[in-house]
Amino acid sequence: MSHYLMVIDQGTTSTRAVLFDERAQVVKFSQREFKQYYPSNGWVEHDAEEIWSTTLDVCREVLQRTGIEANQIAAMGITNQRETTVIWDRDTGKPIANAIVWQDRRTAEQCSILREAGNEPAIKDKTGLLLDPYFSASKIQWLLDRVPGARQQAEAGQLAFGTIDCYLLWKLTEGKSHYTDATNASRTMLFNIHQQCWDKALLKLFDVPLQMLPEVKDCCADFGQIAKQWLGGEIPITGIAGDQQAALIGQACFEPGMAKSTYGTGCFVILNTGPKVVKSDNRLLSTVAYRLAGEVSYGVEGSIFNAGTTIQWLRDGLKAIDNAAESETIANQFQSSQGVYLVPAFTGLGAPYWDPDARAAILGLTRDSLAEHIVVAGLQSVAYQTRDLLEALRRDGAAELTSLRVDGGMVVNRWLCQFLADQLQVPVVRPKVVETTALGAAYLAGLQVGVFDSIEDLKLLWQQEHLFEPSLEKQEIDALYSGWLQAVDRVRN
Repeated sequence: MSHYLMVIDQGTTSTRAVLFDERAQVVKFSQREFKQYYPSNGWVEHDAEEIWSTTLDVCREVLQRTGIEANQIAAMGITNQRETTVIWDRDTGKPIANAIVWQDRRTAEQCSILREAGNEPAIKDKTGLLLDPYFSASKIQWLLDRVPGARQQAEAGQLAFGTIDCYLLWKLTEGKSHYTDATNASRTMLFNIHQQCWDKALLKLFDVPLQMLPEVKDCCADFGQIAKQWLGGEIPITGIAGDQQAALIGQACFEPGMAKSTYGTGCFVILNTGPKVVKSDNRLLSTVAYRLAGEVSYGVEGSIFNAGTTIQWLRDGLKAIDNAAESETIANQFQSSQGVYLVPAFTGLGAPYWDPDARAAILGLTRDSLAEHIVVAGLQSVAYQTRDLLEALRRDGAAELTSLRVDGGMVVNRWLCQFLADQLQVPVVRPKVVETTALGAAYLAGLQVGVFDSIEDLKLLWQQEHLFEPSLEKQEIDALYSGWLQAVDRVRN
């Protein structure tokens, strides 16, 4: 029996295929960026068919580069950008419109009307989520109301909804599998996280026909088989989780009280709360961390909309750097932003502010300010936003963290990791495998087919690469953070 595991890691700006061996070590990966569409202020879209095309490309490229054939792969896992909404025709498999991305704010007014009508407490109680455009429900309603004929088709059972995992699964299995997992379902704002089912009252509130929705399974399950035509052989798909929950699993945060923070397009902190749903009084989210063998573990999550996108904007928009690695070089050289603050509210502010109308700003500029100071401020903004989340957790009464496990593309930047440790005043731990999102999906797929025996096995596979200890005085870091809070206040008001 072969013990290779392949993972589709479908992110907000690129699609990756990652091949792991039976010790969960990366053998090979391939990556493709795809186009971002910004048709209006605060709108963000993807072409779901382009995402499907890049998915096939990277999977085929990994097999070609390694010489490994489909029959040598024990199972496939899928992890994905969450909340992004696709509706497609069941007969043709074609989307009825571009996918509406999680960052998209077009339904802010729609959510505001529902909030003013007093709907948010019930939504939060059932889903653990705040009433916000971030989640899928209002996006589905928007598409059904705006695309000609869509609502009639949906009510007739001709249309299917899914987050990106669900859409890719449908395509890979040639329409045989219309499933999602509990983590992705929990981000739609239509799923009751206590009863673990689609909520009829919420479906009525958002006017979403039940027949559009996928069946919800555990994170480890039989999701179907990849059709032979795509990769040259059938491969069982046995693990699915939304990207942030997959990263929690990849970081082996299986004990209540353990936390991870992932730095990709956005930044996402999840604290494992075990079998208990912990409700936040400080605008953090309660969510499904994972569901295995029917048993649910929950988490408290804080979501930051712009982390890696801030560095992309410094590169592509401001043209202050040529590549992401240059930001670390500049930070090592300048060390300070000289009082400059960059608040990256390009698509509003996420937790704990949840302000869809906020927009990005650079504050504190003087005649002495250089482009390099703005680059440093961009890196610092990621740490400040993470501290915002941890401060909210503290106000909620969460136990003080003894460390924070970090992952994602940004944490290769040692300067950022050190500044994080200083701002948070807790050790920051970087694992040997920083792309833990794909690793978590590999763990799930492998658990289902017996490549890994148990969660205890997975804990033993996790390895620390570097520990960043706080080094700055608390008075100094508090003064910097105070300036950040003032900058955020100006952006919001």
